[in-house]
Amino acid sequence: MKKFLLTLAVIFVTMTAGAKTPKYVFYFIGDGMGTNEVAAAQMYLADVEGVIGYKPLCFAQFPYTGIAFSYAANTFITDSAAAGTALASGKKTNSGMLGMLPDRESATESIAEMAKKAGKKVGIGSTVCINHATPGSFYAHQLSRNNYHAISNQLAESGFEFFGGGHFSSAHDRRFDDGGSYKVAEDAGYTIAMGYDEYKANAESADKIILFPQQEGMESLKFLIDREEDDLTLAQLTESAIDFLMKDNKKGFFIMMEGGKIDHSGHGNDAASTVKEVIDFDNAIQVAYDFYQKHPKETLIVVTADHETGGMSMGINGQYRMNLQALQYQNMSEDAFSSHLEELGRKVGDVLTWEEVEAELKEHFGFWDKVRLSKDQENRLRSAYVETFGMGESAKKAEEYYSVNKLSDLAVQIMSEIALVGWSSGAHTAAYVPVFAIGAGAENFTGQMDNIDIPMKIAEIANY
Repeated sequence: MKKFLLTLAVIFVTMTAGAKTPKYVFYFIGDGMGTNEVAAAQMYLADVEGVIGYKPLCFAQFPYTGIAFSYAANTFITDSAAAGTALASGKKTNSGMLGMLPDRESATESIAEMAKKAGKKVGIGSTVCINHATPGSFYAHQLSRNNYHAISNQLAESGFEFFGGGHFSSAHDRRFDDGGSYKVAEDAGYTIAMGYDEYKANAESADKIILFPQQEGMESLKFLIDREEDDLTLAQLTESAIDFLMKDNKKGFFIMMEGGKIDHSGHGNDAASTVKEVIDFDNAIQVAYDFYQKHPKETLIVVTADHETGGMSMGINGQYRMNLQALQYQNMSEDAFSSHLEELGRKVGDVLTWEEVEAELKEHFGFWDKVRLSKDQENRLRSAYVETFGMGESAKKAEEYYSVNKLSDLAVQIMSEIALVGWSSGAHTAAYVPVFAIGAGAENFTGQMDNIDIPMKIAEIANY
């Protein structure tokens, strides 16, 4: 018996010795990305090619997968602050609280802070403002996620080497105003890079850097569907973080990147924008995967979400089919199309005619031209046109992060109807979120888990 136990011990020690502690850790969080959002993106890519099935995203091919609960300490349906805190620290808290426990006194310690203490370089990035709930969960400790100015000041105090994302969100944070967060960050030794080109010009000489969009005051990166050639992307943030943190780096790094605008389009029930944001999120993960291929024994990549947004469903009205390929003809987000119509109205100095609006719907949604409308759908669009241009501001619908005119809101509703995508909510849901992993220690991220398990597993595997 003793010989048998000794043999088992030898086997265990051998296996343990062979297990590599990752030097480089990537943590990707798709804000609002449930399992159906991932499925929709993959089925959309297949449907565009005329295939029944799915075309796999990069991260969906990772060898280890699981699912996670996302509830907060005080409610089954979490907000991003409580979920971010859970994913950052392994501790549950109340919705609205950031890096603090429900007792309202105790601060949590994030795995980014643990990694920094362990001598790792740290990078944090997001497609939304860098002092928003999810990125803030990794460096800030506030009783309210809305304390934007205090959160951005704690960013400067963190000492993390790289930040990238939308500009600071706060009325007090206009660039370089006395007491503004830009000045606080600069006083703490951060170089402020306005755009990707400015980053590349300053990266070599900077000790710590914050990469913002070139457009001052832009609190989030553009949706993929709205993006122009020179606009900053999450893939560029990921590439920049790797580049910057690898300078004179002997101990490795921890990088968290958030696809924050999956959540924004989910709140608006904008199917085309949601699907394309998941694809954009995957493009950033591909950058990390390319790095992993060069350092396979030293790298861990974990992909998950903080919660699902919108209650997205695949299939409606009892129809056993999908028409996701129709989404390719929408080339503006709900938010951008609403602003576009308002700008057109200002240019002509008058109310747009139905014929002018019809032409815009053809160009930006493919309606009538490439996407067939029912008589009922056309009549609803005409009614929304009258409401929008007959009532002005009163015809606007408030989404979570922006307000849109009724015509734009209805246009994305009809696009979902045509694609046969359903929505149960304009807010978060309690649905499972996916977990994907590859690399050193990735085998630990399988099966059903709580969201607080994920950072604790990372910390243990990476020896933080």
